[in-house]
Amino acid sequence: MLEKTKAPSLLKLGACLFYEGLVLIALLFVSAWLYVWVVGDATEGVKRLLMQLYLWVVVGAYFIDSWMKKGQTLPMRSWKLQVIDLTTNNYQLTFKRALIRYPLASLGFLLFGLGFFWALFDRDNQFLHDRLLKTKIIDTTTP
Repeated sequence: MLEKTKAPSLLKLGACLFYEGLVLIALLFVSAWLYVWVVGDATEGVKRLLMQLYLWVVVGAYFIDSWMKKGQTLPMRSWKLQVIDLTTNNYQLTFKRALIRYPLASLGFLLFGLGFFWALFDRDNQFLHDRLLKTKIIDTTTP
């Protein structure tokens, strides 16, 4: 399988990230509404911190579940991209690998997006967290 894979174009990665952002806005909106409905005002103090942690966990659950099932989130399916694990025979991400990938990707995003801008200079257009974890985003479009 791996011999026939190709690296995604930067344009495709960027479009997928944009679409991912739209999905995340919807997910965060609904999750924040639910939190405020249950907890009440969360604009300051511990409630605010707990809401931020809750939202990070909700987004993490979305990504980890998607990556483990088919290696794809909804935008990745639309753009025919898939994340694979280069350390396993079936290339499917394990729970442990997905659980490590999410905080690494979050950190790469929080550091002014440097973990994602890495793809601009990477020979295979891979993000820094994928290089570090030996995971890879591939283009599944048939040639």
